[in-house]
Amino acid sequence: MKKTVLLGAIFLGSFAFAQKVGGDRDVHGCIGSAGYTYSQIKNDCVRVFEQKIKLKEISSDKSYTSMTAVIFSKDMKRAEVFIPDGAAKSIILEKEGKNKIWKSGSYIKESYVLTPYKKNKKMSYQLKKDDVVIYK
Repeated sequence: MKKTVLLGAIFLGSFAFAQKVGGDRDVHGCIGSAGYTYSQIKNDCVRVFEQKIKLKEISSDKSYTSMTAVIFSKDMKRAEVFIPDGAAKSIILEKEGKNKIWKSGSYIKESYVLTPYKKNKKMSYQLKKDDVVIYK
């Protein structure tokens, strides 16, 4: 009987100290611990690692390689790029004219440009920061 009471007390006590699942929601309601980030273009929570267009970091002085993802608006006039090391979670790039080039606005210090290129007969993208390719 004493073992049952003791086990019951331990079990109930663990609930008191357990962290609430989903307790780390951001201002948009996205659960970071579940891998969700807010997308400005989709106006919803997304998992960056589940997006169709993923770009790998080209060179880094870090001991690991990061990746980023790109989400386009339905009309392809805007592209959202998720920068892992940036102050903002994502950057919106605007399409310039009829060219397939998306550029960051003057509202951010660095200049980002997203351009398409062919990789093994398949269309892919590269991201430049201040005229240096950082993701491909």
